[in-house]
Amino acid sequence: MTRQCAKVLAFCLAWVAGAAVSMGQATGRELSAELAVRSPGPAGVSDATAAGTDRLSRTAAKAAPALKPRDRNEDIYYRNKVELSLEGGVLPINIPFVFDAFVGDSYTQNPTHYTLVPVFPSLRWQMGKISAPWILRGNTDLTVTFSVTAIPRGPENLYDAFDLGFRRNFVPRNWKATPYFETRIGAGFINAQEFNENTFSSLPGDAYAQGQNFTFTLMVGFGARYNFNSKYSAEVGGMYMHVSNLYLSQPKWDDNGINVCGPWIGFNMRLSKPKE
Repeated sequence: MTRQCAKVLAFCLAWVAGAAVSMGQATGRELSAELAVRSPGPAGVSDATAAGTDRLSRTAAKAAPALKPRDRNEDIYYRNKVELSLEGGVLPINIPFVFDAFVGDSYTQNPTHYTLVPVFPSLRWQMGKISAPWILRGNTDLTVTFSVTAIPRGPENLYDAFDLGFRRNFVPRNWKATPYFETRIGAGFINAQEFNENTFSSLPGDAYAQGQNFTFTLMVGFGARYNFNSKYSAEVGGMYMHVSNLYLSQPKWDDNGINVCGPWIGFNMRLSKPKE
């Protein structure tokens, strides 16, 4: 009996000791977890670093300037864009030569009136991207033209020329309609009809017609271009056109010249690839 009681007592003591050890291990794990949350150890440092990074990101986002919305005109006006242009107009308004004051002539208008109807097939090469500040913002075209001009009113009836010029496009951000200003110079041939003792011509107004076939051209125009998309556009404006022989026919024939202006329209189509 004594040995049996001893065995039972030893078994009970062993069970109590095992339960105590298990409870101590569980309590230690819970305490370690709580200390990991509260202590500034490695886990605490990681949480603090993440919080600090988040604050820095928010501060940087507030300090960064707001980005401007993308300008769709950058897909229309860009370096090395090539366009085919077909333009024309009716120029019935006769005026004195606008640069008479610079060449020493009187600012007077010839009594013979002309009406010119030019047709201008052209190639346009945009020489650069959009640049310059504020109202001057835009780019520049180089224009090459082979022109045919009918003359329904005047002693002559046809003028053919080659013209070279520049156009400045003024391009506000995201505007579909953009203003432009251009100038062109050229040379060509007209069927001159000025009266002289060798031709024995009797056409009315021949005394103020052109003195020789080879003549020069000066044009100044302005208007607005409307872009349907990056490939197609139309334009409307006004054009001044001067035709004269640059005094090469004098003194045999007077250099009367033609000075007319009127409305102008055009259509443009991109030939080159779209902007990448």
